Amino acid sequence: MDPVIVVGAGPVGLALALALARQEVPSVVLDETPGTEAVRAARTVVLREDTAAFVERLAGVPLGQVGVRWSGWWSMRRKQVTGEITFGEADPAPLHITQHDLTGALRAAVAHEPLIDLATDSRLDAVEQETAGVSAHTRGTAGTWWRGSYLVGCDGPRSTVRKLQDIRFPGRTAVERYAVAALRTALPRPEEAFLHRNPPWRTSGPSAGEITARPLPDGVWRLDWLLPPGKDLVTPELLIARIRETLTGWTGEASPAYDLVDTGVHTVHHRVARRWRAGRVFLAGDAAHLLGAFGTQGLDEGLRDAGNLAWKLGLAWHHGPHEALLDSYQTERRAIVASRLRAADQLLPVLRGGGGLRSYVPGAARGHDASLMDGHLGRGALGAPGAYADSPLAPPRFDTEAPVDTPVGAPVANVVVTAEDGSFVPLRDLLGRGVLLVVLVAPGTVVWERRHWVGAGIMPRLAAAVTALPHRAELLVAESYPGAAPHTVLLVRPDGHLVTALSGVRPADLYTAAEATVGGTAPAGARAEAGAR
Repeated sequence: MDPVIVVGAGPVGLALALALARQEVPSVVLDETPGTEAVRAARTVVLREDTAAFVERLAGVPLGQVGVRWSGWWSMRRKQVTGEITFGEADPAPLHITQHDLTGALRAAVAHEPLIDLATDSRLDAVEQETAGVSAHTRGTAGTWWRGSYLVGCDGPRSTVRKLQDIRFPGRTAVERYAVAALRTALPRPEEAFLHRNPPWRTSGPSAGEITARPLPDGVWRLDWLLPPGKDLVTPELLIARIRETLTGWTGEASPAYDLVDTGVHTVHHRVARRWRAGRVFLAGDAAHLLGAFGTQGLDEGLRDAGNLAWKLGLAWHHGPHEALLDSYQTERRAIVASRLRAADQLLPVLRGGGGLRSYVPGAARGHDASLMDGHLGRGALGAPGAYADSPLAPPRFDTEAPVDTPVGAPVANVVVTAEDGSFVPLRDLLGRGVLLVVLVAPGTVVWERRHWVGAGIMPRLAAAVTALPHRAELLVAESYPGAAPHTVLLVRPDGHLVTALSGVRPADLYTAAEATVGGTAPAGARAEAGAR
């Protein structure tokens, strides 16, 4: 079987290749660069806690070594604090990291992965599809034809793959613009990020109505100033003036000390590709969507694309085409991104309109700040992890369903489970291997060795039901799960989303749910056999 061709060696492309390798699927990554990443301290990303964990599993290193998990978040309007959050175990912090450090960690992992062939100086210029595979031609020092089973375009906003497949990319240009500076300085609350709306100073040109400050390692901060609509040039003089007036306003010092590390202008576009699949060709990351207003993070969504697509390609690579399964990638991921964009479009006139009666409605300012916080911290309609409740892979509703705190289609809670080898591991550590996870909630098992309870009670019957499933599955046991009663059985997708929760051992229902999850239809005899057990 030919490898999967991944076009683009940014974080999404590298993550996808590593995610495929975890399922023993080889890939070729076509990298148009010489294989180096420009060091840009002003180009950073914020990853939600579960997305950061996904990258850490792939990279094999804790990203906290090169990034920062904030201890808190606070917001101000003029001189008044309007909201504060302290992160902890119950409310994990997002990760703030420079993109070159993120890419570097993934590149290092790729360099040690024998299933990944990274081809540098290879710029795509042609794609040809056939019934049994796809071919890609590159130009450059290693220009040649590459043969693959599937091809995924992770090649950014100006995606060559998207253009070669004649896929439209409608949306809005320059929804928002920010002047950006990375600087080393001392600010209040050095481990907390914050948002300042309508700062009281007015000393240089049009006022920056919104400033975001997010800490990085080694005393470096990334500051973003929301720019007024238009295409006015952001000159070095204007940016220096913004830095000085902002630091003076925050510290009270007439000449605050700082070391300017990097600068830039960040322009937010909102676009989503009409199609994310064309036969054996797929789009992911910025090639498929652009978003970013109100602090939402497009790269975070791109990494979720990789996690969603990898296990589906892995199953198809090992077991033959599963068209319904592969089609579900576009259905699930495009719906989530489109929902984000709709939410942003609805909030834009409210949060950026300014003036009018809304400015005098009691509590309106705090509500606006809360909405902005949702985008920056990955919460609410603007940023919370999407649930695939309406997925074509969702099984029918069962009379035997059990209530749990996780909605169907949403990411499962990261509880500690007992694995098949008897070890205790966080559930999240077992994701991404292409296997379904069946979790039995059984209070009291944690105090006994696995050998004492593995053959007792309902375990033998459940183990037999798991063995009979139409796709490889692993049986796990949890001491508890949020909102779940004892003997609740959860079926979890390889990417960590809940398929269903059943009350007790229900082999026929478990089989039907697993069958729907992998997008296939098993022979009636196999289904009947599972039901008999």
